[in-house]
Amino acid sequence: MSHHRIILASSSSYRQVLLAQLGLEFETQTPDIDETPFEHETAALLVARLAENKAKRVAQDNKDAIIIGSDQVCSIDGEILGKPGSTDKAIEQLSRLSGRKVRFETGLCLIWKQRQQLIVESFDVYFRTLSVEQIHRYITQEMPLDCAGSFKSEGLGIVLFHKFDGRDPNTLIGLPLMALTDMLANWNIKLPL
Repeated sequence: MSHHRIILASSSSYRQVLLAQLGLEFETQTPDIDETPFEHETAALLVARLAENKAKRVAQDNKDAIIIGSDQVCSIDGEILGKPGSTDKAIEQLSRLSGRKVRFETGLCLIWKQRQQLIVESFDVYFRTLSVEQIHRYITQEMPLDCAGSFKSEGLGIVLFHKFDGRDPNTLIGLPLMALTDMLANWNIKLPL
Protein backbone atom coordinates (compact mmCIF):
# COMPACT_ATOMS: atom_id res chain seq x y z
CA MET A 1 0.00 0.00 0.00
CA SER A 2 2.94 2.24 -0.71
CA HIS A 3 0.81 4.78 -2.59
CA HIS A 4 -1.49 5.40 0.38
CA ARG A 5 -0.20 7.07 3.51
CA ILE A 6 -1.76 5.50 6.59
CA ILE A 7 -1.72 7.05 10.05
CA LEU A 8 -2.81 5.25 13.21
CA ALA A 9 -4.22 7.92 15.53
CA SER A 10 -3.02 6.15 18.67
CA SER A 11 0.06 5.73 20.82
CA SER A 12 -1.07 2.25 21.94
CA SER A 13 1.68 -0.32 21.42
CA TYR A 14 -1.03 -3.03 21.36
CA ARG A 15 -2.81 -1.34 18.44
CA GLN A 16 0.48 -0.83 16.57
CA VAL A 17 1.32 -4.54 16.81
CA LEU A 18 -2.19 -5.48 15.60
CA LEU A 19 -2.14 -3.11 12.64
CA ALA A 20 1.30 -4.36 11.62
CA GLN A 21 -0.23 -7.86 11.26
CA LEU A 22 -2.07 -6.63 8.16
CA GLY A 23 1.22 -5.98 6.37
CA LEU A 24 0.55 -2.25 6.06
CA GLU A 25 3.14 0.47 6.36
CA PHE A 26 1.85 3.15 8.71
CA GLU A 27 2.84 6.04 10.92
CA THR A 28 1.48 6.83 14.35
CA GLN A 29 0.35 10.14 15.78
CA THR A 30 -1.09 10.66 19.22
CA PRO A 31 -4.09 13.00 19.10
CA ASP A 32 -4.57 15.20 22.12
CA ILE A 33 -8.30 14.97 22.84
CA ASP A 34 -10.43 15.19 25.96
CA GLU A 35 -11.53 11.65 26.80
CA THR A 36 -13.92 12.61 29.61
CA PRO A 37 -17.24 10.77 29.25
CA PHE A 38 -20.39 12.86 28.97
CA GLU A 39 -22.99 12.43 31.70
CA HIS A 40 -25.22 9.40 30.96
CA GLU A 41 -23.11 8.50 27.89
CA THR A 42 -23.14 4.77 27.16
CA ALA A 43 -19.92 2.87 26.56
CA ALA A 44 -20.79 2.40 22.86
CA LEU A 45 -21.51 6.11 22.32
CA LEU A 46 -18.35 7.08 24.20
CA VAL A 47 -16.00 4.90 22.11
CA ALA A 48 -17.67 6.00 18.87
CA ARG A 49 -17.22 9.66 19.80
CA LEU A 50 -13.62 9.25 20.96
CA ALA A 51 -12.55 7.13 17.95
CA GLU A 52 -14.06 9.77 15.66
CA ASN A 53 -12.49 12.68 17.56
CA LYS A 54 -9.05 11.04 17.46
CA ALA A 55 -9.29 10.42 13.71
CA LYS A 56 -10.61 13.94 12.99
CA ARG A 57 -7.86 15.59 15.03
CA VAL A 58 -5.11 13.78 13.10
CA ALA A 59 -6.92 14.27 9.76
CA GLN A 60 -6.81 18.08 10.19
CA ASP A 61 -3.07 18.13 9.46
CA ASN A 62 -2.90 15.13 7.12
CA LYS A 63 -5.39 15.78 4.36
CA ASP A 64 -4.62 12.91 1.98
CA ALA A 65 -3.74 10.18 4.46
CA ILE A 66 -6.00 7.35 5.58
CA ILE A 67 -6.53 7.95 9.29
CA ILE A 68 -7.42 5.13 11.68
CA GLY A 69 -8.86 6.17 15.04
CA SER A 70 -9.87 3.69 17.71
CA ASP A 71 -10.97 3.69 21.32
CA GLN A 72 -12.07 0.98 23.71
CA VAL A 73 -13.80 0.68 27.05
CA CYS A 74 -15.00 -2.28 29.04
CA SER A 75 -18.10 -2.24 31.17
CA ILE A 76 -20.05 -4.39 33.58
CA ASP A 77 -23.77 -3.83 34.10
CA GLY A 78 -23.47 -0.75 31.89
CA GLU A 79 -20.85 0.87 34.13
CA ILE A 80 -17.54 1.74 32.47
CA LEU A 81 -14.46 0.24 34.12
CA GLY A 82 -11.43 2.51 34.25
CA LYS A 83 -7.74 1.73 34.65
CA PRO A 84 -7.14 0.76 38.28
CA GLY A 85 -3.86 2.64 38.84
CA SER A 86 -3.29 0.89 42.18
CA THR A 87 -3.10 -2.69 43.41
CA ASP A 88 -6.00 -2.18 45.81
CA LYS A 89 -8.23 -0.89 43.04
CA ALA A 90 -7.17 -3.78 40.77
CA ILE A 91 -8.13 -6.30 43.47
CA GLU A 92 -11.49 -4.56 43.85
CA GLN A 93 -12.14 -4.61 40.09
CA LEU A 94 -11.21 -8.26 39.57
CA SER A 95 -13.23 -9.33 42.60
CA ARG A 96 -16.23 -7.66 41.00
CA LEU A 97 -15.61 -9.33 37.63
CA SER A 98 -15.29 -12.82 39.11
CA GLY A 99 -17.94 -15.13 37.60
CA ARG A 100 -19.42 -12.31 35.51
CA LYS A 101 -19.73 -11.17 31.90
CA VAL A 102 -17.75 -8.11 30.84
CA ARG A 103 -18.53 -6.26 27.62
CA PHE A 104 -15.87 -4.55 25.53
CA GLU A 105 -16.93 -1.83 23.13
CA THR A 106 -14.34 -0.80 20.55
CA GLY A 107 -14.92 2.20 18.31
CA LEU A 108 -13.18 2.30 14.93
CA CYS A 109 -13.21 5.37 12.69
CA LEU A 110 -11.56 5.71 9.28
CA ILE A 111 -11.22 9.06 7.54
CA TRP A 112 -9.86 9.52 4.02
CA LYS A 113 -10.32 12.55 1.76
CA GLN A 114 -13.51 13.88 3.37
CA ARG A 115 -15.01 10.39 3.61
CA GLN A 116 -15.65 8.70 6.91
CA GLN A 117 -16.64 5.27 8.23
CA LEU A 118 -17.45 4.62 11.87
CA ILE A 119 -18.36 1.37 13.61
CA VAL A 120 -18.55 0.05 17.15
CA GLU A 121 -17.81 -3.62 17.71
CA SER A 122 -18.79 -5.46 20.89
CA PHE A 123 -16.96 -8.37 22.44
CA ASP A 124 -18.03 -10.24 25.59
CA VAL A 125 -15.70 -11.96 28.02
CA TYR A 126 -16.97 -14.37 30.67
CA PHE A 127 -14.81 -14.53 33.78
CA ARG A 128 -14.18 -17.65 35.81
CA THR A 129 -15.08 -17.57 39.48
CA LEU A 130 -11.81 -16.39 41.00
CA SER A 131 -10.53 -16.93 44.53
CA VAL A 132 -8.90 -14.10 46.45
CA GLU A 133 -5.57 -15.96 46.11
CA GLN A 134 -5.91 -16.23 42.33
CA ILE A 135 -6.64 -12.52 42.06
CA HIS A 136 -3.62 -11.59 44.20
CA ARG A 137 -1.30 -13.95 42.29
CA TYR A 138 -2.50 -12.65 38.93
CA ILE A 139 -2.00 -8.99 39.87
CA THR A 140 1.45 -9.71 41.32
CA GLN A 141 2.58 -11.55 38.19
CA GLU A 142 1.10 -9.33 35.48
CA MET A 143 0.80 -5.91 37.21
CA PRO A 144 -2.11 -4.84 34.95
CA LEU A 145 -2.49 -1.44 36.61
CA ASP A 146 -2.56 0.45 33.29
CA CYS A 147 -5.28 -1.80 31.84
CA ALA A 148 -8.99 -1.08 32.03
CA GLY A 149 -10.63 -3.73 34.19
CA SER A 150 -7.25 -4.79 35.63
CA PHE A 151 -6.36 -7.54 33.17
CA LYS A 152 -4.45 -8.14 29.92
CA SER A 153 -6.28 -10.54 27.66
CA GLU A 154 -3.23 -11.09 25.46
CA GLY A 155 -1.07 -12.20 28.41
CA LEU A 156 -1.62 -14.30 31.50
CA GLY A 157 -5.13 -12.80 31.70
CA ILE A 158 -6.37 -15.66 29.51
CA VAL A 159 -6.43 -17.86 32.65
CA LEU A 160 -9.11 -15.59 34.15
CA PHE A 161 -11.68 -16.33 31.44
CA HIS A 162 -13.79 -19.34 30.56
CA LYS A 163 -15.50 -18.05 27.39
CA PHE A 164 -15.31 -15.38 24.69
CA ASP A 165 -18.26 -14.24 22.61
CA GLY A 166 -17.39 -12.00 19.68
CA ARG A 167 -16.50 -11.85 16.02
CA ASP A 168 -12.80 -11.01 16.16
CA PRO A 169 -10.45 -11.76 19.07
CA ASN A 170 -8.27 -8.81 18.00
CA THR A 171 -11.12 -6.52 19.04
CA LEU A 172 -10.48 -7.51 22.63
CA ILE A 173 -6.86 -6.35 22.39
CA GLY A 174 -7.94 -3.03 20.91
CA LEU A 175 -8.36 -3.04 17.13
CA PRO A 176 -11.04 -4.93 15.17
CA LEU A 177 -8.90 -6.10 12.24
CA MET A 178 -11.71 -7.94 10.42
CA ALA A 179 -13.91 -4.84 10.50
CA LEU A 180 -10.94 -2.68 9.46
CA THR A 181 -10.36 -4.97 6.45
CA ASP A 182 -14.04 -4.61 5.51
CA MET A 183 -13.87 -0.83 5.80
CA LEU A 184 -10.76 -0.56 3.62
CA ALA A 185 -12.47 -2.81 1.05
CA ASN A 186 -15.38 -0.33 0.99
CA TRP A 187 -12.84 2.17 -0.39
CA ASN A 188 -11.57 -0.44 -2.87
CA ILE A 189 -8.41 -1.13 -0.88
CA LYS A 190 -8.29 -4.92 -0.87
CA LEU A 191 -6.00 -6.74 1.56
CA PRO A 192 -3.54 -8.34 1.35
CA LEU A 193 -1.81 -5.81 -0.84
